[in-house]
Amino acid sequence: MSDPKKRRLRDATSGPGTLISEGCKIEGVLTGNGHFMINGEVHGDCDIEGSVTVAADGYWQGTVKAGAVIVAGTVAGDIIASGRVEISDTAKITGTVAGEAIAVAEGAVVEGVMKTTSKTDPVGFVEKRKADA
Repeated sequence: MSDPKKRRLRDATSGPGTLISEGCKIEGVLTGNGHFMINGEVHGDCDIEGSVTVAADGYWQGTVKAGAVIVAGTVAGDIIASGRVEISDTAKITGTVAGEAIAVAEGAVVEGVMKTTSKTDPVGFVEKRKADA
């Protein structure tokens, strides 16, 4: 996940992941290693050594604590990443977002506080991978 040529976390993610499919609902605490893709619903907290992706149709209620977090869906709770957080244009987050670096696409809704834990200078970017382009 540290290939400098890969700008986005989801471009750099490799290997099989854990999928929570659309229509599936999980309640409780998730722990583990690797990559987790949430297309369904999760009510609870997690402590993941790896990445968590909340897809456009995904919903998470609770605290998401992981190495890296990508949000395209809805998160009602706090996000704590030891690495990067990527928030896409379809994301809706209600809660605190904390990470080493945070990228937010135009159109995302974040109702809460955003905190970066790194001392690097901010980097701006323009999304060029539109589905309609």
